[in-house]
Amino acid sequence: MPIKSDRWIREMAARHRMIEPFEPDQIRQGEHGRVISYGTSSYGYDIRCAPEFKVFTNINSAIVDPKAFNPASFVDINADVCIIPPNSFALARTVEFFRIPRNVLTICLGKSTYARCGIIVNVTPLEPEWEGHVTLEFSNTTPLPAKIYANEGVAQVIFLEADTVCETSYADRDGKYQGQTGVTLPKA
Repeated sequence: MPIKSDRWIREMAARHRMIEPFEPDQIRQGEHGRVISYGTSSYGYDIRCAPEFKVFTNINSAIVDPKAFNPASFVDINADVCIIPPNSFALARTVEFFRIPRNVLTICLGKSTYARCGIIVNVTPLEPEWEGHVTLEFSNTTPLPAKIYANEGVAQVIFLEADTVCETSYADRDGKYQGQTGVTLPKA
């Protein structure tokens, strides 16, 4: 599986609406000054975080259970900046909506700007024929509050194109996160 270049990403975005909205260049400057970069990079695409966050709180002394997650464990925040408490996490979603081709798998890695601050961005691979807004998880591993900026780069998606088309895609399996919009909580 070769890693795909910026030219391939631009072509796929134009021809197949693979990423919407799509930024063909890498943006480092915004209307209010410097931003954490987003858009097309040499061998990937730097995704942005939308201004919709769910910040984890344990005011109900809940147990975190991926099979029965309690939505009351989150506080909703709609803002350009999200403050994550020490040793906690927040969920968000991408600005971009993805439509992954049947012969493509993506791997997503957090940007070094956040990693160097002790903020880990976790995203699972985007499987062949998955589509939707990507749910992002930000872990604040520090003993201090941490800041996440909406509408700026948070992670990089790397596209791997297979030589052959997969036998069964995410859409074929009717995957439980297919077509998700907004911040999506765990589903059993």
